[in-house]
Amino acid sequence: MTSTGADLRQVIYALSEALDLVGVDDVAHGKRVAIMAAECAKAGGMSPAEISMLFDLGMLHDIGVSSTSIHQSLVREFDWESSQQHCLAGADLLKDFAPLARLAEPIRYHHTHWEQLVKCGIGKTVAEAANLVFLVDRVDALAASHYADGTLFSNTERIRGQIRERAGTYFAPHLVDLFLAASASEVFWLLLETRSIQTYLQEMLARDEPYAATIPELRQLAIIFSRIVDAKSHFTAEHSLGVAALARHIAQKMGISADNCDRIEIAGLLHDIGKLRVPDEVLEKPGRLDDRERLIMNTHSFETFQILRRISGFERIAVWAAYHHEEPDGSGYPFHVRSETLDPEARIMRVADIIQALAQNRPYRQSLPTEKVRELLLDLMAKGRVDAEITRVALEDLPAAIAAATNK
Repeated sequence: MTSTGADLRQVIYALSEALDLVGVDDVAHGKRVAIMAAECAKAGGMSPAEISMLFDLGMLHDIGVSSTSIHQSLVREFDWESSQQHCLAGADLLKDFAPLARLAEPIRYHHTHWEQLVKCGIGKTVAEAANLVFLVDRVDALAASHYADGTLFSNTERIRGQIRERAGTYFAPHLVDLFLAASASEVFWLLLETRSIQTYLQEMLARDEPYAATIPELRQLAIIFSRIVDAKSHFTAEHSLGVAALARHIAQKMGISADNCDRIEIAGLLHDIGKLRVPDEVLEKPGRLDDRERLIMNTHSFETFQILRRISGFERIAVWAAYHHEEPDGSGYPFHVRSETLDPEARIMRVADIIQALAQNRPYRQSLPTEKVRELLLDLMAKGRVDAEITRVALEDLPAAIAAATNK
């Protein structure tokens, strides 16, 4: 397998952007936590490697969160009874991915109080990294209501006081001191403004040597993020895995190059990553969406494109993933492009997405029988809503296509 030319750190930072989409209206929580963790690390005289690790940990600390309701609880409440669930989920996602496995244990404990951490018997490095991220994560929760209305600077001392009060219980006293030293400067808070965040990310990317990602590494990372997306709704559990497998199956049958078969599988795994910004109540609605809800849902493909297009080497993957609701005559959404301008891989993605949705069990219906899937595909083909050539390839052996789509 060849490399896409993508830098793994750039991929990680871009995909972490999807985690912040869960905030819907506030889409910078992870970035702010990362910046504050890094600034505290700098104030403590930590090494560049330690600063980078804490920044990455801040960016990915909420990797176990895909629900907008859970995200709202995390930023609106200082302590939350069920907060450990997303910590465990996040650790499980990363523990077997070698480039990020070091973050799994700190993520597991990033909502554990310091007085409990010291009794856990975990290593000092993990305990302090987890607790520092917990501390600045709670700083962001305290500051959340002040970002939009411009009242942050008039409330920084109150926020600092609330953290100081929890030294020795929630937070390690020496980490509280570190935060108080770092946050005494106005710059600490100015770095959290929208216009400062992107510059900070670019500077962090430039600090480290590029890491040329292999296709297996990208595939494994894409699987991690597909699991986050599919966990958002019990309606779509394992949907991304099925779309990826079926897209690859169709591409191979059409004689598409091995490299592009690898890429289309990654595109399939990531095609719905933009759904993380769709509120739970819209994605989970069992009935027909109203006009407002449909407009919200229709934004997800554009959000996917916005995330993936930032990754050098993902130019085609971004387009193939984002165009999975485009129709041959240009009447699809959200880009309204016609089939003659679409790569075959983008047209494959649409067919794979439809077949997988029809063939998968959903809470509100059982999977459709093979012949019913065939009937619906023929109807869509007759109406010009799917690419005829690609649909015929899938119909040639529909049972095999459905098996690929449902991982059977």
